[in-house]
Amino acid sequence: DKHLADLEMKLQLLSEEIAASLDEQSQAALLRVPRSTRDVVRLRDDASSLRSAVLLILQRLKKAEGSSAESITALAEIDMVKQRMEAAYETLQDAAGLTQLSASVEDVFASGDLPRAAETLANMRHCLSAVGEVAEFANVRKQLEVLEDRLDAMVQPRLSDAISNQKVDEVQSFREILILIGRLKSVELIYTKIHIKPIRKLWEDFESKQVSNRLSYGQDGERRGGLSDLASNPSPFLFASWLPNFYDEVLLYLEQEWKWCMTAFPDDFKVLVPKLLMETMAVLNTSFSAHINVATGEVVPETRALAKGILDILSGDVSKGAKLHTKHLEALIELHNMTSTFAKNIQHLFAGSDSHVLARSLKAINSPYEPYKQKYGQMERAILSSELAMLDLRGAVARGVGAQGIELSETVRRMEESIPQVIVILEAAVERCINFTGGSEAEELVRAIDEAMLQYLSSLQDTLKSLRTVCGLDNVARKDGQKKDTGLDKKDLTGSRIIMDVSDEEEWAIVQGALQILTVSDCLTSRSSVFEASLRATLLRLSSNLSLSAFGISIDQHQLSVDNLAQNTTESHGKSTLDITVLRLTDVPDKAKKLFSLLEQSKDPRFHALPLASQRVAAFSDLVNELVYEVLISKVRQRLSNVAQMPIWSSIEEQSGFPIPSFSAYPQAYVTSVGEYLLTLPQQLEPLGGTVSSGESNNDEAQFFAAEWMFKVAEGATALYIEQLRSIQSITDRGAQQLATDIEYLSNVLSALSMPIPPILYTFQACLSTPADQLPELVKSDAGSQLDLPAARLVCKILRVNLE
Repeated sequence: DKHLADLEMKLQLLSEEIAASLDEQSQAALLRVPRSTRDVVRLRDDASSLRSAVLLILQRLKKAEGSSAESITALAEIDMVKQRMEAAYETLQDAAGLTQLSASVEDVFASGDLPRAAETLANMRHCLSAVGEVAEFANVRKQLEVLEDRLDAMVQPRLSDAISNQKVDEVQSFREILILIGRLKSVELIYTKIHIKPIRKLWEDFESKQVSNRLSYGQDGERRGGLSDLASNPSPFLFASWLPNFYDEVLLYLEQEWKWCMTAFPDDFKVLVPKLLMETMAVLNTSFSAHINVATGEVVPETRALAKGILDILSGDVSKGAKLHTKHLEALIELHNMTSTFAKNIQHLFAGSDSHVLARSLKAINSPYEPYKQKYGQMERAILSSELAMLDLRGAVARGVGAQGIELSETVRRMEESIPQVIVILEAAVERCINFTGGSEAEELVRAIDEAMLQYLSSLQDTLKSLRTVCGLDNVARKDGQKKDTGLDKKDLTGSRIIMDVSDEEEWAIVQGALQILTVSDCLTSRSSVFEASLRATLLRLSSNLSLSAFGISIDQHQLSVDNLAQNTTESHGKSTLDITVLRLTDVPDKAKKLFSLLEQSKDPRFHALPLASQRVAAFSDLVNELVYEVLISKVRQRLSNVAQMPIWSSIEEQSGFPIPSFSAYPQAYVTSVGEYLLTLPQQLEPLGGTVSSGESNNDEAQFFAAEWMFKVAEGATALYIEQLRSIQSITDRGAQQLATDIEYLSNVLSALSMPIPPILYTFQACLSTPADQLPELVKSDAGSQLDLPAARLVCKILRVNLE
């Protein structure tokens, strides 16, 4: 309590002090208000006085301007005349000086003072530009050009000697002389001419050693071993082995020149050294490309023996037996990778140069590979065609009657195994395109793959057609429409004999082999779809990597060029992102437009990278389904082929003098054989359904697959049977009883398979089971409404029963 009381006392004292302070400050503020008001009034009066004074000054200035306008105009004209007179005076002085310089220039040259001669010629050039095109000085202009050439010729040997001996001061002095007379280009020419020699010597030394090595190899090639020995212990004179060393020495040489030029040519070194590289590559380009060609042939014995390469094979300049192999293109890509590594090092070295200079340097480095990139599509087509031709789809030989199932199974196995092999081949082609062209030849790649797929699918279709013979279907007639599945003619009997001559075990082997073809179709459809999606994803990555839209250039509206492409690339991503793939597109605008269009189309989810192949895969799947159906229905067709002509239909029950009990008719062998076949077929289909389907719902999909094909075969068998029933010309009562029993048996089989009984079949069975005299009543009764009337009339016609 005491503490609270003390605190309360302190608060009261503090509040009193605050109140007193506020009161004192308020009174002081009230005293200052009148004083501030007087100051504001005084300032307002001063502003009004100042405004009046300014207005008065402006009025005076306007009056002065009006009265002096004419004087000012006259002064301006006088000033213009003065300037013209001064210009005329200077021109006369220049003319006089030009005459004097023209007269004394020979003395200057005679003195040997080259800087003074350069200065004199520069002054003469200046005087000539001031005088203009005056006839009196035309000779002087020609004289000046001759003198400049003369001085240039005098400086060049000395500059060459200075550069060769790396005399920095002399180099800079001679450079200034050439700049004064406008001959800086001579510096580039001399520098390039001197420093290109060591690089050319490296190249020529290699060529001479390679020639001698080839001569010695030709003399004792057998003793030195084959290509495998060279691969394990490569010769230093092989181009592929020597090229990295060449690049290393050139890079070291350029680095040294870059450092020296930074001192000798501080203003020009960013141009001089890249110019040296570009000129070097221009000189070596033809030879470089030829060595690449021969080097690609070194990896294959046939072309190595002929000293030929990729370009020779493509041009047909080799024997017909020599083909383009994957190894050829792989060797080319390996050389290209060496060059790409060198280009990256050069890009780092020349990072300080302008973008367009750097871009041209990179293009010069890669120029030897341009002939190969232009023919990439042709190369890839040849390789894919060669590799696909090596696939053996018919490795099994025909073993004659009794072994068709083995041959069929072996061929189907090879067909199925070939699908992943083809996908691997095509994926390798995509990888080669990216590694070699960077995707710039993506359009050619897509076209080559599409053609290769068509070639492969054509082989599959040819193999599929040949399997018809193995399956005994080569002579089976195929009719249009419904008759395709149900019609029979004389050829049916011929085609069915192949199946009749084999055992039941062989028949089921053929059926199982034919069903395995469905796995080929399913595998081909799924793998080709996955590959096409992968190819589309590759195109999308290319679209992102090339970033054509990021350069701010629309290929459809503007033509690509090195300068604007390099400039936009630098602004967007920096010099380090200069890509030779994009730079190459600047030289082929038409190809760039097509590539850009393809990459844009790939962004559409409905895009098909391989449109022709996709259609052909679907067509192949239809052919497979057709072949499998014909194999499955062939046994039914063979059993039912002669039903309409069976003698039992016209048999008459024999009369006997003895009482013989009557027995119920039993189904005949032909229909029981068909029924047993149909009942056994699901057991053959269900295991195959598990291989065709995939995923967690394997069992359900397998059952659906088996049921689908079971219904197809059952429907076909019913259609064939009905067609035979329609072909019966006449039938006796005994034959009708037997046929009704056969139809009833087949109907029971269809019911067991959960198949609906066709109304026509039901009508035949009902009419044939009814006594002939009661048949008209059945047709006209209420029960007759469930019958197929055309079929009922046909049965009456066969039984020779009049419905009237």
